[in-house]
Amino acid sequence: MGDAGTSEQVVVDFGPATEPWANIDDPVMGGRSRSRMSITGDVGVFEGVVSLENNGGFASLRSQPAEHDLRGFDGIILRLRGDGKTYGVRLRTDPRFDGVSYQAKVATEAGRWAEVRLSFETFVPVFRGRQVGGYPAFDPGAIKTFGLMISDKQEGAFRLEIDWIKAYRDSRPDR
Repeated sequence: MGDAGTSEQVVVDFGPATEPWANIDDPVMGGRSRSRMSITGDVGVFEGVVSLENNGGFASLRSQPAEHDLRGFDGIILRLRGDGKTYGVRLRTDPRFDGVSYQAKVATEAGRWAEVRLSFETFVPVFRGRQVGGYPAFDPGAIKTFGLMISDKQEGAFRLEIDWIKAYRDSRPDR
């Protein structure tokens, strides 16, 4: 449970039985970035190198497809420790490999664990790194995958640790 007035539910946690998330990096488009996910204890570790060679510049991970119905929740909380870089948190409502996802950005502080709250209202539709119009608002009842991405010309080594992802619901009297 979080603070008074908020309820939480674990959606993703990591451990020895966790199937690592699939990496999708810029070599799919000719780039040279690389990433991987490993599980260390009960923490998922997204790490690698972003290269701007050959018009590259992104690395990403995506969970295995599953049904996540988070209707009735207001957003997600991630407990993470970063390296000072900014990451995209991506939620997909379509299980296909390619297509639109909904993204919110998270700035990290190097070496410090933080709990980051992301309201579903802050997630915007993106396709291949660019925000797109004409798509419906994000539907928290239709989540198929969770993902992480590093891009925006953040060249070099990166490392992001994730302890868990929870859905949260504010139970304010005005709701």
